[in-house]
Amino acid sequence: MRWIELADRVFASRYAELDQTLGLVVGDDRCLVVDTGTDEHHGAEWAAAVREITALPWTVVITHAHWDHFLGTAAFPGADVWAHPRCTAEIDGHARDQAESWAERYRESGRDDLADRLLAARVVRPTHEVVDHVELDLGGRSVTLVHPGRGHTDNDVLVHVSDDGVVFAGDTVEQGAPPSIGKDGYPLEWPAALDVLLDLGPRIIVPGHGEPVDPGFVRGQRAELAVVASLFDGVRSGTLSVDEAVAQSPYPAEATRPALERGRVA
Repeated sequence: MRWIELADRVFASRYAELDQTLGLVVGDDRCLVVDTGTDEHHGAEWAAAVREITALPWTVVITHAHWDHFLGTAAFPGADVWAHPRCTAEIDGHARDQAESWAERYRESGRDDLADRLLAARVVRPTHEVVDHVELDLGGRSVTLVHPGRGHTDNDVLVHVSDDGVVFAGDTVEQGAPPSIGKDGYPLEWPAALDVLLDLGPRIIVPGHGEPVDPGFVRGQRAELAVVASLFDGVRSGTLSVDEAVAQSPYPAEATRPALERGRVA
C-alpha cells in the first residue's frame, strides 16, 4: 500500500492487487472513505491505514457495485454508507455471485488464500442513497457525491472535493489498462458521463484502478470511448460485423469484444 497526498487532507491509497486505488478525504469533524476494498482482510488493512491519518468518525461512499469496491465495508463499523440505489440493489442481489465468480478465478490461478478471503467477506448493505447528487459536510469542507449517468455501470458515483479540485472517479476512469466495459457497461452513454466529470472542473482525477491523472487524460479516454460507442452502435445497427468493429477499436480485442458481442444482440 502506498499513500499519495493529492491536496490538503485528500489522499489516494494505491494497492498492487488489481492496481486498485482507494480514497480518503478528511474534514474537521469526520472523514470520507472512498471504497472499501476487495474483502474484509483488505478492508481491515485499509481501515488501519485510515486510522494512521485520522481518528475522526468515518463515512463511506461506494463508487459502484463491483465486489472489489465494496466487500471490505465490514471493516468500517458504524459508518454511514452512501451509494446509488441501483448499487444497493446489485449488492443485495448479486454480491455473492460476484464473490464466487472471482474466487473461482483466483483458485484457477493458484491463489487460494485470496479466494478464501473473498468467500468469507460479509456483505454490508449501503445505508444512504445518492440518486443524483448529495453534498456531505465533513466539517470545514464539503464533498459532493454525483451520479454522472450510466457509464462503467448504471450506478456510478463520483466524489468531488471542490475546494481542492479533486474527483474520485471510481471506474468511470481507468489508468494503466483499458476501461472495463464488461457485461454491465454502457458504452453509448459513457462519454456523456465523462462530460459530467469534466464539467466539474477538476485538476486531479483519481481512477478506481491506476495512478491519478489530469483532465487531458480523461479527455483522451473520453475520445477513445466515443470511438467504442460508435463501433457498438455500428454492430447494433448491422453496418459493422463484430470482427470489423474489433479491428477498429482503440483498445485490445479482449477489452472490447464482449461489449461488441452485446451490441450484436442488443
